[in-house]
Amino acid sequence: MYFTITKTYFNYKIYLFVIITLLFPKSYFSQIGTWSQVVTIAPYASGGVMLLMTDGTVLVKTNGGGGDGIGNIWSRLTPDIHGSYANGSWSLVPPMNDTRLYFSSRILRDGRLYIAGGEYGTGKAHAEIYDPLFDYWLITNPLNPGDSISDANSELLPDGRVLQALVESTTFGYKGNVIYDPKTNQYTPAPACHNSHDESSWVKLPDNSILFVDLGATSSERYIPSLNQWLVDATVPLNLYDPYAYETGGAFMLPNGQAFFIGGSGKTAYYTPSGTPAHGTWTAGPNVPNNNGAVDAAAAMMANGKLLCAFSPTPSSNVIDSMYKSPTYFYEFDYTTNTFTSVPAPDGSSNIDAACYTTNMLDLPDGTVLYSTQGSSQYYIYTPNGIALTSGKPTINTITQKTCDSLRLTGTLFNGISEGAGYGDDWQMATNYPIVRLTNGTNVYYAHTYNWNSDGIQRGSLADTTYCTLPIGLPHATYSLVVTANGISSDPINFTYCTLGLTDLNSPIHPINIYPNPGSQQIQVEFTTSQTSAYVLTISDLVGREMIQDKGISNSGINAHSVNIAALAKGIYQVTITQGISVYTSKLVVN
Repeated sequence: MYFTITKTYFNYKIYLFVIITLLFPKSYFSQIGTWSQVVTIAPYASGGVMLLMTDGTVLVKTNGGGGDGIGNIWSRLTPDIHGSYANGSWSLVPPMNDTRLYFSSRILRDGRLYIAGGEYGTGKAHAEIYDPLFDYWLITNPLNPGDSISDANSELLPDGRVLQALVESTTFGYKGNVIYDPKTNQYTPAPACHNSHDESSWVKLPDNSILFVDLGATSSERYIPSLNQWLVDATVPLNLYDPYAYETGGAFMLPNGQAFFIGGSGKTAYYTPSGTPAHGTWTAGPNVPNNNGAVDAAAAMMANGKLLCAFSPTPSSNVIDSMYKSPTYFYEFDYTTNTFTSVPAPDGSSNIDAACYTTNMLDLPDGTVLYSTQGSSQYYIYTPNGIALTSGKPTINTITQKTCDSLRLTGTLFNGISEGAGYGDDWQMATNYPIVRLTNGTNVYYAHTYNWNSDGIQRGSLADTTYCTLPIGLPHATYSLVVTANGISSDPINFTYCTLGLTDLNSPIHPINIYPNPGSQQIQVEFTTSQTSAYVLTISDLVGREMIQDKGISNSGINAHSVNIAALAKGIYQVTITQGISVYTSKLVVN
């Protein structure tokens, strides 16, 4: 209902934009960014979160599918050949197994997508994993009976596991947590918080600890991964939660090393980390202008270091329409001046006729911000003013070509200095992981990155590593290659496809066929060879642990090898046949 725009209304919007342009000097607009439309309308209306996959495409949760109005369909936005998301194209991926609205989400280090819970829909107590290479959703092993994720927080831990909050726990109520291990596809218990984490916003600090403010309170606490403990931290000098909806907005690490929390109350606060388990320091920040607040609202750390924010009027009673009010206004926040500056709404008017909880933002690799409003099929892009922060700039030290299509990159700041965009408890859309972009002339391509060594932020000179697979059909040419994190790019390095690092090339790799795939009991592995010789078949998990090894003798032509996989846990595995200098490989899904 937010986007039924009549012709008269549309003309009014244009008229208002012209008036605003005349009233404000040109210097005002030069200080803020600009909006543009994604040219092609999305196939389904937005159902909330937008997530950046490691190949540069964007997956968008829609409200389509599932038959309950909540939706289980995801749209994919792919930039055009020139790298433009505004001129990109839409496609669909297979639907999730469950419908979900307001849920946890994380990009895992192996490049897969973790989705868990849902305040509404059928997936409240379930999670699933999307594998972009297999184009397949894998259901995780279940939680304990009585536990529920709902619309909870999540964060990646230094070892690649996911710390997952539980909105409902049979033992700990609103304080419970579990840890999801992508290697085993299982949940294990985690320490409970000291107070309720419901409706809170979590932020990752440079020491890898996770900070939040307790629900409806001024107390705060931190999870210390090395100790596997939640520790009580310092007291916030003001209440970030509004007194009726008990909502709050996003939390962000700033380029100056402080964390910044935006409240549903219209208050903000700074947190200075200690860098150790000792307490940090809280100080009050500026109030959001005009009695507005982040009553569940999107914001994005932009490449220039400023925050793009969405705000609505603060709640005035416990009546639902008084808790979640329209309209939504947009601001840029500059931490260097401690000020908010008003910006036009995406359509050029002064606001949108929707409450701010319907907004969502995502940092794109080109330094822009993708924006959506729930219920609308029109997406927008915000281009910030100014230059990207040098303090957030990745550095490439080495590129090693493992095969023609597989690279290993080393450097620094591959994860950037913040987690990117944020919202609060209901959505997570972090982009603190490396994206590899290749440019030749006006043509732009993205590789698929995976197995980076860390997702820590503000790591300084600590060594970072990532692997990437070049896109299928990439023309043989010389490219300008960069690593981007949260939209900030490294200096380019020239890379010549299939000639760089030839001395480091491994043996040629050939495909194999596996059926049935997915499988659960017995599979057949087929490969074609001209050799009559011994070979070794191995099945490994995604971190390289060997689960099954078998041996055989091949004949010239097509060979089939039967393997019993009944003992393997649900998940995705690498199947490899090694025969002399030849290597045959593929992926296997066990369900």
